[in-house]
Amino acid sequence: MSEQMPRDLGSRDPTSRDHAMSVAAISSGRIESDENIWTRRLVLFLRVMAVVSMMQGLYHWAQVTGFVGTEDDAFEVQTMGWQTATIYFAVIELVSAVGLWLATPWGAVVWLTTVVSMAVIELMFPTIYGGNLLIVGVQAAFLAGYLALAWMAARERPP
Repeated sequence: MSEQMPRDLGSRDPTSRDHAMSVAAISSGRIESDENIWTRRLVLFLRVMAVVSMMQGLYHWAQVTGFVGTEDDAFEVQTMGWQTATIYFAVIELVSAVGLWLATPWGAVVWLTTVVSMAVIELMFPTIYGGNLLIVGVQAAFLAGYLALAWMAARERPP
């Protein structure tokens, strides 16, 4: 006396469910790509900044370890301020590179800290790295680019 339920109510066909899910994923991806263009641009910018941060961090580590520079420029003969700033940037640049690549909020915060720190050191303590205004300008341009992209990405998402 076993009664079977109608096929459309009782049994689930995994292929039809997978097909429905794949169609929904395709259609939602198409809508999402049109609506989130600024978010995608922001993530691309963060990835580019991650590569830049990694290169800067590796450069600072090369200064610490002696891979770049001459004997006159060796880490040991530099001032305490220069050594401290170089170690600081060697560590924080690599941390920010990881966070930026993953597009995490903490990565952006750490990166913003490095940008502001470098600008402050160049402007307020010119004896450490020489007070190069070009570096300050580039850091300001990176910061302005990030703020503009973050603002545009936030506008395309409803509150």
